[in-house]
Amino acid sequence: MPIMGIDLGTTNSLIACFMNSQPTIIPNVFGENLTPSIVSVMDDGQISVGKIAKERLISHPQMTAAVFKRSMGTKKQFKLGEKVFTAEELSSFVVKKLKEDAEIFLGEKIEEAIISVPAYFNDVQRRATKLAGELAGLKVERIVNEPTAAALAYGFHEEQDYTKFLVFDLGGGTFDVSVLEKYDNIMEVRAVAGDIFLGGEDFTEILEKIFLDKTKLNFEDLSDSDKAVLKKSIETAKHSFSRSNIKITSTIQEKTYEANVLLNEYTSKCEDLLTRLRTSIKVSMNDAKISLDQIDNIILSGGATNLPIIKDFVGKLFRRIPLSSINPDEVVGVGAAVHAALKERDEAVSEIILTDVCPFTLGVESSSKQPNGIFYHDLYSPIIERNTIIPVSRVERFFTLHDNQSIISFKIFQGESRKASENSFMGELSIPIPKAPAGQEGADVRFTYNINGILEVEVTVVSSGLKKTLVIDRNPGVFTQDEIKQKLNELAAYKIHPREKEENRFLISRGERLYQESLGSTRITLGMELTNFDAVLDSQDERKIRDFAIKFKKILDDLDG
Repeated sequence: MPIMGIDLGTTNSLIACFMNSQPTIIPNVFGENLTPSIVSVMDDGQISVGKIAKERLISHPQMTAAVFKRSMGTKKQFKLGEKVFTAEELSSFVVKKLKEDAEIFLGEKIEEAIISVPAYFNDVQRRATKLAGELAGLKVERIVNEPTAAALAYGFHEEQDYTKFLVFDLGGGTFDVSVLEKYDNIMEVRAVAGDIFLGGEDFTEILEKIFLDKTKLNFEDLSDSDKAVLKKSIETAKHSFSRSNIKITSTIQEKTYEANVLLNEYTSKCEDLLTRLRTSIKVSMNDAKISLDQIDNIILSGGATNLPIIKDFVGKLFRRIPLSSINPDEVVGVGAAVHAALKERDEAVSEIILTDVCPFTLGVESSSKQPNGIFYHDLYSPIIERNTIIPVSRVERFFTLHDNQSIISFKIFQGESRKASENSFMGELSIPIPKAPAGQEGADVRFTYNINGILEVEVTVVSSGLKKTLVIDRNPGVFTQDEIKQKLNELAAYKIHPREKEENRFLISRGERLYQESLGSTRITLGMELTNFDAVLDSQDERKIRDFAIKFKKILDDLDG
């Protein structure tokens, strides 16, 4: 029973496994490697995931959700009709769909998977991703960073020589840059940086704003359906930018709008986004203490690296051609499959030790008393610095601040701000301490952070030896095992549409989308054909359904160009 590798992406997701001595991406029912990370509730209450849901993003936007990966680990809720879901629950539908596709392809039940996450995901987001896999009915023992997976896909784990490489990973919703080093049989992550709110979607929004400015359209006045139509037009245009300009056309509220956009105009508007990319790259290089000329290879990962503006940016910045022979949309999934093979100890994969780093600084809130007697509070005292190789254990000693203090409390945070309150709160631990003058009693605080992102905090009173321990495994958005079981039962009521019906459901969703985009006689014809197709489906005559589907698909292909 193989362990699967899953790339749970913002825009698209995929599942792969290691078979016949190589990583293999498992196609969905449409024979495609990528499944859109989009979920829609159908009229009958069933759940559609992927290509069908992508069509319904335009025709039924109020029933459809996308780009929910950005909300992993938060309390944000997505209302689809009368139903409400969290980002973890929506992600679990995507994972469940991938799991079902794999089970049909392989002819056996799938029970375990390794899921990739952006290297810059914090502890809460990683646990939320693990939860999504568990809610889909999978055992998820391991989370792999997307850049590490990309490096595995290119076989850098099999390189014999001392090698340093950088992974530039820009997906639909997140950006990671990682510096890795391979020596002997060890692949070590030297540093990671990034931005979980920067991705291809942001470059789409810039182009959308330019289009709206040129056409004088007011986005807020548009219906949800018209907004979805506009977004699709912009997304298509973004990927077809020539060296100089592009023409964007979109039909909104039965009127066709057009705008020409120059490449240098678009690049200028994207400068703030490009600056954010540069900043993350600079941080990772500085943290790794590596200069650009020491990097042997650069790997492109993530679908947004296919954008002309990004290719130009990377080429000029690094002054070399990066590796992109493996489809950037698929490289993380391929690498996750290799990681699964390493976990299974597949003989076709070279034995290697993978090291990782702590992506954020971990520390406690502290206070200090100045010589003039003024107290400064809300200070952040790091214990484990970001980009420290894990597993790691570090200890720091803290002393009482007041006379006759009987309790010393430690609030635990994750982040980079010098103010504790501006970082992410993770938990709190208090311990009794003997009364004494200020500064005479102290406690040692030990942080131990392991490869699975679990933080153990141990506080020991210096004078008495009294110890208390807190394991940070209960964060906002993360459930207990009992809560997971309860959620599994709740989500079981939501049935994903049967695989064998997906192709016909897709034709209907595609037809409905084109109906909304069309006008006049074309719209009338489409309406009649959709009604006829519904009638044929109701007949349950497989031959009639197959014949009509072929005819209907040709009509849609002709209209959709």
